[in-house]
Amino acid sequence: MTAQSETAPGYRPGRTLPFRVEAVRQLRRRRTAVVAVILAVLPFVLVVAFAIGGGGDGGDGAGQERRIDLTDTATVSGLNFATSALFLSAGFLLVIPVALFFGDTVASEAGWSSLRYLLAAPVPRTRLLWSKLVVALAFSLAAIVLLPAISLAVGTVAYGWHPLQSPTGSSTPATDALFRLALAVAYVFVSQLVTAGLAFWLSTITDAPLGAVGGAVGLTIVGNLLDAVEALGSWREFLPAHWQYAWADAVQPQLEWTGMIKGTSVSVACALVFFALAFRGFARKDVVS
Repeated sequence: MTAQSETAPGYRPGRTLPFRVEAVRQLRRRRTAVVAVILAVLPFVLVVAFAIGGGGDGGDGAGQERRIDLTDTATVSGLNFATSALFLSAGFLLVIPVALFFGDTVASEAGWSSLRYLLAAPVPRTRLLWSKLVVALAFSLAAIVLLPAISLAVGTVAYGWHPLQSPTGSSTPATDALFRLALAVAYVFVSQLVTAGLAFWLSTITDAPLGAVGGAVGLTIVGNLLDAVEALGSWREFLPAHWQYAWADAVQPQLEWTGMIKGTSVSVACALVFFALAFRGFARKDVVS
């Protein structure tokens, strides 16, 4: 009996669970709307906070030096405001939607007992994971772009369209600064791939979405704690958290690539391992829910 005769007429594995269908399903989820609203409202909250506080005040301590530099000029221009908003959110806030979109994608199907019906449709396991992975990547990218985009618009209205000014007094022309900001956003997305990979892997091995999301967020917290342990010395360079703010070099007067290149290498390498574990484990998993 040939392989073609063993399948239903007209059945094409590559046409099952189209990306468009999966994207619409995820777009209609309530948590997608909640994430979008939070990210859209945050810039307005920051404008009010800076108005009440009279500008950015990063606090004291050498460990906060880069934060002081970025927030002290937040009200100089829309570009400065967008840069400050990105810094204040990149360390933790933007981790949450990434962990949510990746950690909830497969585990939620298992939690609803609909995963086995998708596979019985039949949707090949690899096809199902690819569809969910691509959609999660798209939604995470949209979430990471949404915040600085709205911050740039809100900041421009509130503070004007001026060159990006550094705390040292030097400035970068607005057109060049816009490219620098886009580069910073791209790096933030790449740096979040570690969280995405871990959340996606956990989502394939558990039926509890909160467990997958919480595990990915926990990785960020543990990574930040380990990076703060100076006794680890150069070993910290192997931690993705060590390079999470390397994008700040893109918005300095002199563009520096070294940190971003190293951070990208670490992040992509770790993410590929987690994604590979997800595909390998799910291919052998006994799906009963």
